[in-house]
Amino acid sequence: MKTLPATGGQVLRDVVGVVAIAALGVAGYFLFPDNLALLTRLIALALLALSLDLVVGYCGIATLGHAVLFGAGAYAAGIACVNGMTEPLTLIAIGAIAGAGAGLVMGTIMLRAHGLAQLVLSIAIVQLFHEAANKASAYTGGSDGLAGLSVGPLFGVFEFDLWGRTAYLLGLVLLVVVFIGLKFIVASPFGMLCRGIKEDPIRIRAMGAFVAPNLLKMFVISGFVAGIGGALAAISTQVVGLDSISFELSANALVMLVLGGIGTLYGAIVGTIIFMGFEHIVSAINPFHWMTMVGVLLIAVVIAAPQGVSGLFDRLWSPAGRGGRS
Repeated sequence: MKTLPATGGQVLRDVVGVVAIAALGVAGYFLFPDNLALLTRLIALALLALSLDLVVGYCGIATLGHAVLFGAGAYAAGIACVNGMTEPLTLIAIGAIAGAGAGLVMGTIMLRAHGLAQLVLSIAIVQLFHEAANKASAYTGGSDGLAGLSVGPLFGVFEFDLWGRTAYLLGLVLLVVVFIGLKFIVASPFGMLCRGIKEDPIRIRAMGAFVAPNLLKMFVISGFVAGIGGALAAISTQVVGLDSISFELSANALVMLVLGGIGTLYGAIVGTIIFMGFEHIVSAINPFHWMTMVGVLLIAVVIAAPQGVSGLFDRLWSPAGRGGRS
């Protein structure tokens, strides 16, 4: 895929960003050896937030149903595992394909509407998928979910132990590889076209470009990424439940994206870290009112940094953000 020329500053920032993600991931492995399961969950949700950023931040599609794509990947991997497919990378691939398929279906439906109607459609879709997963208990386990998934060792060597070491390292590699791939996609002519559609779809259509097919393509890519996150969550916890396809998860993913910054990719990861870290710490202090504190945090971030935390980093990085000094 051909990409557009990038400035030296952009290339440097992206290299530093990828190295920082990998370094933080490796540091987390050594600093929090007893919390690797939580960190693996964080990586899975970061993949969901990245997929959401593709359609919200780069295409301007309003959605509160993105958990459908995450849940499709989780359930596909879980069902495949129950039926004898235990190789981890194969399960990840199955989840990614299922997520892409769900993205194709969801995108086809949602792109028939615009604005608020899209938002309503996304809520309806996630509720329908949630109910379908609940009713299809013969395959999904219904409200009890799929439990006790027996995942084989990675490459036939690395067992998925109780501490989550293998799952975490696998998740970290997936996150870095996916992030690099998405950076190339959003910098490509296709990615720039999607940004143009977000800004002025009428002008893009007048230029002879196809709007809906390109948005649908991005929806499929988004589903592919979310499906990877769902499959990772399934094989790391060895449980798949209805929470993987809930409206609450969709709303949380959007909150993560707003906290970190929409339309940057970095914001999806930063927002996930902030949200998950805040939830883990505050819920331990006050398990009954921690969501109130999350609401206060969200209001404070939106008022102080309308472009999210990553927007603050961008302003500090740019010469203009440092008072115009070069």
